Amino acid sequence: MANFKTHVGAALGVSAFSVAIAVNGGLIELAQSHWYVSMGVVGGMLPDIDAAKSRPFKHLFMGLAIWAGSLAWYALENSLSEKSLLLAVFAVAGFVRYPLAYLFQKMTVHRGVFHSLLAGIFFSLSLVCIWHYLLGASRLDAWLSGIFLLLGFVVHLCLDELFSVDLANGRMKKSFGTALKLYGYQNVSGSVLLLSLVAGLLILAPSAAPLYKALSLVDWINAAELVPRFSHVLSASLG
Repeated sequence: MANFKTHVGAALGVSAFSVAIAVNGGLIELAQSHWYVSMGVVGGMLPDIDAAKSRPFKHLFMGLAIWAGSLAWYALENSLSEKSLLLAVFAVAGFVRYPLAYLFQKMTVHRGVFHSLLAGIFFSLSLVCIWHYLLGASRLDAWLSGIFLLLGFVVHLCLDELFSVDLANGRMKKSFGTALKLYGYQNVSGSVLLLSLVAGLLILAPSAAPLYKALSLVDWINAAELVPRFSHVLSASLG
């Protein structure tokens, strides 16, 4: 299994390279590159959310806590006093970071249902809906964000699968086949539930028509000339 730094580095590199293609082709603006690259990096950490002692688990639930607290602030700022608002925000953030994280830890196993392509699609569609409906992003921005998140997620799964092959001794490790999978084969009920959530999110998700239109207008010839843009995107992301 690849380590944390390897996953982050690979997700960063692949995402930055992909963003460079999108910028060159006119799909996104260079100023937006930081966001899409960051979504790829987050996606590159998400499959390890079910590893309770991992840094991705701690970072992601801390991020979720901050995000949930921010949503509580925006939702309640006009209806509560300043003191009550602060208490509500800290209560929501604290609940997500500790009780919810603990419950998630107890209900999941590492490389289970959340270490699969189905989970990647679930996280991607969740981001699309949250970004569009709750935070007011355009349909195109929401879908592109979800796509880059899924890209980083798939990079993580592929890396873990590659690290399951012992090239030096020409053999497969015991972990082979547990990383890159369609769904959690050992937890059919959990996978069915996740599939149901994905189906619901597909119904709820905003129309992808702006994405299809934007892709049809991409200058793919110019997109191939990506080396100069790629260096700009990578340096901007690291900076």
